[in-house]
Amino acid sequence: MRGLLAATMKGSIISVCCFVSLLLLQATAEEEEDFTSVLRDKSHIEETLRFATEEKAADYAAAVQRLRKIYHSSIKPMEQAYKYNELRQHEISAYPGRTLGDAATDGEITSKPMVLFLGPWSVGKSSMINYLLGLNDSPYQLYTGAEPTTSEFTVIMHGEKIRSVEGIVMAADSSRSFSPLEKFGQNFLEKLIGIEMPHKLLERVTFVDTPGIIENRKQQERGYPFNDVCQWFIDRADLIFVVFDPTKLDVGLELEMLFRQLKGRESQIRIILNKADNLATQDLMRVYGALFWSLAPLINVTEPPRVYVSSFWPYDYAPDTSRDLFKREEISLLEDLNQVIENRMENKIAFIRQHGIRVRIHGLLVDRYVQTFKEKMSFFSDPELVFKEIVDDPDKFYIFKSILAKTNVSKFDLPNRDAYRDFFGINAITNFKPLSSQCSYIGGCLLDKIEKAITNELPALLSSINSGKQPGLSSCEATGCGEKPKNRYRKN
Repeated sequence: MRGLLAATMKGSIISVCCFVSLLLLQATAEEEEDFTSVLRDKSHIEETLRFATEEKAADYAAAVQRLRKIYHSSIKPMEQAYKYNELRQHEISAYPGRTLGDAATDGEITSKPMVLFLGPWSVGKSSMINYLLGLNDSPYQLYTGAEPTTSEFTVIMHGEKIRSVEGIVMAADSSRSFSPLEKFGQNFLEKLIGIEMPHKLLERVTFVDTPGIIENRKQQERGYPFNDVCQWFIDRADLIFVVFDPTKLDVGLELEMLFRQLKGRESQIRIILNKADNLATQDLMRVYGALFWSLAPLINVTEPPRVYVSSFWPYDYAPDTSRDLFKREEISLLEDLNQVIENRMENKIAFIRQHGIRVRIHGLLVDRYVQTFKEKMSFFSDPELVFKEIVDDPDKFYIFKSILAKTNVSKFDLPNRDAYRDFFGINAITNFKPLSSQCSYIGGCLLDKIEKAITNELPALLSSINSGKQPGLSSCEATGCGEKPKNRYRKN
């Protein structure tokens, strides 16, 4: 009897313990459900990005119009005369921020700053865009999930109403800056989609969400040149967010190639360690160190890019985590974004000026090739043999060195010599006129006009933006004040 009573009491104790355990598990599950269903306060986003601040739209429009005029009157004529857009560079961009041979377009001049999201799959890139734009639980939120979900390049931009735009439509619209994407083929255009929506932030910036990097997938399996497309967006991005999460810190070939493409763009890169509230503080410190250890061989610079540690989604932070730290990091990231938005006009002017410098160098090089060809030709010469000798060994004829000696050109800005072998392979050298022949009494000389834009007009426009003056046209700029064009290449 006594043994039976002891066994009964033991069974009761076990039942009570199991019941208590179930209650604790249920309470823990309810607690976890509570913090993932409670929405976070987002007032700091509007305050940091200054949605309520009224911008001087008239001044900005006047500056854009002035910039377009300088480009069309002073830079584009040389672009077209020497077919700059047919110059190809097979290596990674010779100029940080731009691919050699790409012509500027009106769409790029008038476009908003572009923010590019890169990184492995399922690290929270799409969730971050949903969070910043408040798209969660709306019909147009970007699809997210634990598995690889984003298979398209998604461009989120401003529009009067919410609608989606197919890639073939975006590429065909000359008013946008995406028409050059046609060169990547129809397979890629099917993987390009645009989403337009009325939003105060999208009035000032454009977001681009990219497919996640999957290390065990070959580029050919995507059906289009993934790395080349990424390079196109990287070259045009004003801010690049490379997103990681604590469970995906391994570096493979595709991620290594991506960082190789980011060389020279370190000032635009921001590395984000997302989903940081999933870890305890001590574990987060270890993961932060592991991230730097993984990326150190890929980012070989004295000052590494800034790393932001937070959790970018609309729900509250997990309990017992560094909430204050995460919020401060988030505000710092938003301030970086706001800085890019506020400096967008200055960045456009700098971009057009750098583009003008490249076009000028290209024009000088083509002129030198043409002049050398004419000097070496005689009555009994074979044009093909003379041309082949010049193109195969330009250093023998001091073509590149003569440009450095006679003009204010940096040797670091000179393009690859092999690019001109391909260029003249599709463009006969006899189709080009020397710079001394590219002058007219009314229009002036191409070289003088582009040099004036680089040294005077664009810096003056930049100064007017910084000083707050109206970037209008003076009477001399509009009429030329009757100045006779000078031709420095014509022999006196």
